[in-house]
Amino acid sequence: MLEAVLDVVFPQCCIACEAWLPSRPPGCFCRSCDERIVSVRPPFCPRCGRPYLHEWQGDHLCGGCLLRPPPFSMARSWACYPRSSEALHPLRQVIHRFKYSRQASLGQPLGQLLAQRCQRWFRPSSLDLIIPVPLHPRRLRWRGFNQSVLLGREAGRAWGIPLDPLVLTRKTETVPQSTLSLKDRQPNVRGAFSIAPGRTVENLRLLLVDDIYTSGATVNECARALLHRGAREVQVLTLARAVS
Repeated sequence: MLEAVLDVVFPQCCIACEAWLPSRPPGCFCRSCDERIVSVRPPFCPRCGRPYLHEWQGDHLCGGCLLRPPPFSMARSWACYPRSSEALHPLRQVIHRFKYSRQASLGQPLGQLLAQRCQRWFRPSSLDLIIPVPLHPRRLRWRGFNQSVLLGREAGRAWGIPLDPLVLTRKTETVPQSTLSLKDRQPNVRGAFSIAPGRTVENLRLLLVDDIYTSGATVNECARALLHRGAREVQVLTLARAVS
């Protein structure tokens, strides 16, 4: 009865199009928006998680991973959306509002979706720590929160893995990756991350969490910094993957 009253007083809306949702839980997509969101599922590259178009292709390493194997052992994303900035897509719109309109309240529903939809790809019992991709202090002051921390917190709660947002630091203020071409992204973040003084990741199996996987440049550089300081393994989890 209480939930029925709350639905009348505070109706739940789709987090993308804001259409009314007839039932709980809150923070979901409506049926129309949900049908437009394509979950990443096989076949894909077993290393970086890049999805393939046709089922007959089967799982196989992509050309990028064959030519330049990434430092992380595995990367997975919940869903994908078009890379083109002109394309209107519900997941893209929500992530844009989350980050650039600074709607921190979207962190909980998006993080819960991430944890629910991606747990099948991971063995939480084998992971020691969740590390969110850090923001530079100036960017963090402008936004007021780190979106990767909010997403990682929900995954940690759901999977029983501790989260430490202070292990990895962004020592260089770089140009936002979203403004660069794919070929310019890796040089932009090279050497931008380091382990905070007094912290250690030696012999730990880590889950690196970010919001979007586009070129992989950011998570590559983060994983490289963690492995350089003795991490046993780095796996990557992102909410979305931008695809052509």
